Amino acid sequence: MFNIKEIDAHQLDQMLNDEGLQVKLIDVRSPMEIAQGTIPGAEHIPLHLIPAQIDHIPEDQPVVFYCRTGARSGQACAYLSQLGRENTLNLRGGVMAWVQGGLAVA
Repeated sequence: MFNIKEIDAHQLDQMLNDEGLQVKLIDVRSPMEIAQGTIPGAEHIPLHLIPAQIDHIPEDQPVVFYCRTGARSGQACAYLSQLGRENTLNLRGGVMAWVQGGLAVA
């Protein structure tokens, strides 16, 4: 098992609101799930396209992946960890935890 770093919804909200910190937020859900709402500022790259889009995922800033519950985004983090990327974080509980935390979706 890979050492996947996780972040909770409120920690992510703080990171996104820190003006001195650039965070790349990537939603790995399906287009049908995206239609139900996303975290503002997120880029959509479905999980199965992560390998093909690897050049669009920065190595020089924190990258937070999320899905509905955190399982698929954990897979994305594990894949990137295999490639030696150490700047990835998984949103624990996914967008469900984000919404349950009272945070906004677009």
